[in-house]
Amino acid sequence: MVVRRADRLFQIVQLLRRDRLSTAKRLAEELAVSVRTVYRDVADLQKSGVAIEGEAGAGYRLGRHAELPALGFTEDELEALIAGARMIQAWSDPALREAACSALLKVEAAASPEVRRRLAHSEMHAPGFLAAGGGARFMGELRTAMRGRRKVLMGYRRADGTCSERTVYPLGLFFWGHTWCLAGWCELRDEFRTFRLDRIQSVDVLQGTFQPIEGHTLADYIRKAEDDHRDS
Repeated sequence: MVVRRADRLFQIVQLLRRDRLSTAKRLAEELAVSVRTVYRDVADLQKSGVAIEGEAGAGYRLGRHAELPALGFTEDELEALIAGARMIQAWSDPALREAACSALLKVEAAASPEVRRRLAHSEMHAPGFLAAGGGARFMGELRTAMRGRRKVLMGYRRADGTCSERTVYPLGLFFWGHTWCLAGWCELRDEFRTFRLDRIQSVDVLQGTFQPIEGHTLADYIRKAEDDHRDS
């Protein structure tokens, strides 16, 4: 998996916090990049004001005043972060699960000792064994399609077992407490539809793109859903 450069720079600082002295070769091995990339990244960090001591060939270490500022959270803020991250870890696709884990590690790395203690001993849990089978199977593809505003061709099985193919403009993903659903504009029905992810049989991200059109946007979908709920 390709790591964003901003994330890699953060990881370099965390590795230097962990070890008293680390060579560029060791950093490169842990980050799965070239030694030349480490040299360039460390130089950029030094230029930006991070107190990294040492130089290429001799090893690097963080200076005495290079600690990241502690992050302050209220108890409720911290519980919200933990609960959200653990729900993502239990109920989403592998890329988001990894991102949630990475986010908690970043919070821990820049947090006070009390925050670290709460992270380690939180009572907030989201058991993964309760997740609906297949509920996140195509979430990664759908998230990619939404970011690029790409149409998708889906094989879909309804509750009565009927299967069909739909060309859909993917607009948003919603978690209703037991399964994820895709909100989208369905070309076949020429209107909004909600698709349960655990009933999607296949997903092909198409070359064709779509643009926000009045009446077909995610905001329009949400307004319609709210109106339908009030009328029910």
